[in-house]
Amino acid sequence: MGLIPNPKQPLFCLKWPWDDAIAKPSTKNLNTCNFEGPWLFKSLQNVGSLALNFVNSVSKSFGPQIGSLPGSLHLDERISHNKNMALSKRKMTPAEQAEAEQRAFASALASGKEATVIEFYSPKCSLCNSMLNFVSEVETRNSDWLSIVMADAENEKWLPELFNYDVRYVPCFVLLDKNGRALAKTGVPSSRLHVIAGVSHLLKMKRP
Repeated sequence: MGLIPNPKQPLFCLKWPWDDAIAKPSTKNLNTCNFEGPWLFKSLQNVGSLALNFVNSVSKSFGPQIGSLPGSLHLDERISHNKNMALSKRKMTPAEQAEAEQRAFASALASGKEATVIEFYSPKCSLCNSMLNFVSEVETRNSDWLSIVMADAENEKWLPELFNYDVRYVPCFVLLDKNGRALAKTGVPSSRLHVIAGVSHLLKMKRP
């Protein structure tokens, strides 16, 4: 009965510092190197094992979070989002703006409310822009009997109304009764307070 020969030892014993850290206990390497090197090589082995363990722990702790970052969104989702943002920021053309304002004007007259105030403005008028919050507040407080609509005085679609109400300046507020007949309008604006006083005077004329 022959003897099983011992595995041949390698001529050179090369053992990297991290070999022990990644070795599996269930596997046996026939060419295992049992060379005990000097203390310097043992120190390098310990350092390599610590570094490998640290990298593994960091990758496990941060790995699941990487997939949840905003940058991991699919490309088609980002493109869809950008398209929606572009559409929401699109400005109406002058014709579309005038059509929307005139629909609001017709709806106000058809509502049967006691009075309608039409404000002629210009997009370039800083005084007109400063009146936006005031006008919105006035309409909210008096919504049971009053409608306020806007009209761009620079848009040619409003020329008939400009001539009919003799509007020569902005902002100009024109008070209409329930039948659309003009009752009064604010004077030439000299300041914001002056315009507010004029609007208040118009409201007193028709307030129930």
